Amino acid sequence: MAVKLRLMRMGKKKQPTYRVVAADARSPRDGRFIEIIGTYQPRQDPSVIEIDNDRAVHWLQHGAQPTERVEKLLKISGAWESYTGEAVVLPVQKPKVTIAADSAPAEAPAAEAAAEEAPAEKAAQEAPAEEAPAAEAAAEEASAEDAPVEEAAEEAAE
Repeated sequence: MAVKLRLMRMGKKKQPTYRVVAADARSPRDGRFIEIIGTYQPRQDPSVIEIDNDRAVHWLQHGAQPTERVEKLLKISGAWESYTGEAVVLPVQKPKVTIAADSAPAEAPAAEAAAEEAPAEKAAQEAPAEEAPAAEAAAEEASAEDAPVEEAAEEAAE
């Protein structure tokens, strides 16, 4: 019997909640299952993931194949790391910012400005010391070249 770890849809219309179940691969999505190993509530903010990691690892060790979505949930819960023994790097999600109509965001622009300054500072620190004087010298030469043109324009105007 081929066992899959997959989601079983529960809840009302347009308000899904899911059970993470171990089920026979031939059974229907919301049909018979062997064991419930967790729940997933995607509509909560942030979404709620409750998985019994010991049971999930047990099923994985006995040959159960997770679906793509369940594999992601197992990585978030830490069960996948326990099963494979390798560290999982999850992408960092940007926090959701909600702005009320009556108040202006005070922290968001400061955070964005700090984030924009950091790469510029990092690039300045990584630049070799020889390039900085060369850039300054080039700027001085450019301003020196502009000076005679400006003087000629002033004389022609008089």
